[in-house]
Amino acid sequence: MADIDFACTGVRADPHAVFPTLTFRLRVTAPDGGAVHAIALRCQIRVEPRRRRYTAAESELLADLFGEPSRWGETARPLQFANVSVMVPRFTGETEIDLPVTCGYDLEVAAGKYFASLDGGEVPLLLLFSGTVFARSPAGFTVGQIPWDREVRHGLPVAVWTEMIDRYFPGTGWLRLDRGTLRALQRYKAGRALATWDETVEALLKEARS
Repeated sequence: MADIDFACTGVRADPHAVFPTLTFRLRVTAPDGGAVHAIALRCQIRVEPRRRRYTAAESELLADLFGEPSRWGETARPLQFANVSVMVPRFTGETEIDLPVTCGYDLEVAAGKYFASLDGGEVPLLLLFSGTVFARSPAGFTVGQIPWDREVRHGLPVAVWTEMIDRYFPGTGWLRLDRGTLRALQRYKAGRALATWDETVEALLKEARS
């Protein structure tokens, strides 16, 4: 079973999950149509930023993550997105399963910054598979490891990511601030009788531009 193979056939936003969740559809194929008892599957997902082009507006936002575009050949390195595990049930030959990936919207995390900077197109992802395969053979029950070279590239449409985030945080985002910074903002907001945090940040931006 060392030759077991994987493919990603699509990804969708889960409309019923408690937390923002992307569901990847995986096709798992056993060599020679063999029978597999189960697979304890692990999947590491990375973003490969060099595998797409960026608009001027996207490049401006991504400067916070990668620096100036002239340096991206050195700085735009793969970003860790997720590590997930799932059990693949018994099958013969080929099967398809869902791989749910719970997502956050923390702009302090590199992957969160990257996703939030994109206006369209696809996010270039690399899925790396590992784990344990349990199977039966004429010689009896066998246990084998998935080779480390099992990987699949897949493009996540930015529209799917946006659909998922908007379902939980419609038209909004959030930033984590140091407690001292937050108290300073509260004093600024109260001192100017500003009604909302949006008004507070807009007032600060106007002051910075003046």
